[in-house]
Amino acid sequence: MQLLKGKTAIITGASRGIGREIAEVFAKNGADIAFTYLSSVEKGEALEKELEQYGTKIKGFRSDASDFASADQLAKDVVAEFGRIDILVNNAGVTRDNLLMRMSEEQWDEVIRINLKSVFNLTKACQRTMLKQRSGSIINMSSVVGVKGNAGQANYSASKAGIIGFTKSIALELGSRNIRSNAIAPGFIETEMTDALDEKMVKEWRNAIPLKRGGTAEDVANLTVFLASDMSTYITGQVINVDGGMLT
Repeated sequence: MQLLKGKTAIITGASRGIGREIAEVFAKNGADIAFTYLSSVEKGEALEKELEQYGTKIKGFRSDASDFASADQLAKDVVAEFGRIDILVNNAGVTRDNLLMRMSEEQWDEVIRINLKSVFNLTKACQRTMLKQRSGSIINMSSVVGVKGNAGQANYSASKAGIIGFTKSIALELGSRNIRSNAIAPGFIETEMTDALDEKMVKEWRNAIPLKRGGTAEDVANLTVFLASDMSTYITGQVINVDGGMLT
């Protein structure tokens, strides 16, 4: 099913994990895709070649979403290359976990800059085009820890909670122009990052989830496709958990 045929999407942080899966599912659904990467150059270049098999226009950009000028230039470059921006997926993010008593100012600032400021940067840069089009779907990747908090992740939780407040505010600002803004809050999603965790700990987390399993990147990507598509044109300002019932 080509739910995104004729639409152009920007996906930040798409070289691995959830972002990579979103890019692949978007391509399968007919979207033209501009995706970003920063440090994972080889993975970014490989993804561009891989997605071309789906027959849509694909271009990777090495761009720092947390830098205001770079984000602004990215939006201009995408419009020049693709002609429009219909979907923005703010997915770029990092963790620098530590208890508050041990957390450095640098660890706090880096997470807030990359996770939260990047959402401001790209949304502001892309809204110009979406306002002219009088249409658009903005999808921001938050987290269940942005809803409930988590010990040892004060910086990450604060950044993801900030995304929720930003998402709702933008939904109120831009709704009259037919621009939607929603957030996704993934729970325990099993990616290459979780493969390095202790198996006993992982089993305990799975058992605490009503569905008794961790989520997959595809679980998150499928919801992202729905929010990007015309199937969700009356949904805005929402935070949707993809957590197997963890916060129920």
